[in-house]
Amino acid sequence: MIKYFLLGVFSLAQISFVYAKETPDLPQKKIVSSTFQKVPKTVIIKTKKFKIRIDKQPNGNYLYQSWNANAKITAKPSMIISDGEVVPDGSGGNYYFNFNNQGHNYQVWRNYLTDSAKKAPYTLVVYDTNGNEIVRQDAQVVKN
Repeated sequence: MIKYFLLGVFSLAQISFVYAKETPDLPQKKIVSSTFQKVPKTVIIKTKKFKIRIDKQPNGNYLYQSWNANAKITAKPSMIISDGEVVPDGSGGNYYFNFNNQGHNYQVWRNYLTDSAKKAPYTLVVYDTNGNEIVRQDAQVVKN
């Protein structure tokens, strides 16, 4: 009885090998981090001195608009920077929006993981043309 069982298993394995097809290499899909799935299409934040609105554009880049902190967001922006990008920071969900304007670099950081529960949800950091930090202000969400 055991002989017949083993013969059946062996035969089944042989038939499986005969009919097995080699699967072609499929193109590798780029793995999209869950970080990018959490990035909102529009963010409006307020620091001590500025209101900032960041919008995702149809081309996939981001648009930065800023006003004086006391100005209405319906007024004409004092600064507009286009072609910004989202840059992931680690695997915990933090990221920042990066914009360049006449040699100055504007970064709006999203602070998901921090060492303090009191840390602001966003931080604006501006670097001059030499890479020196000239502005660092925490920001609260006005509209997300």
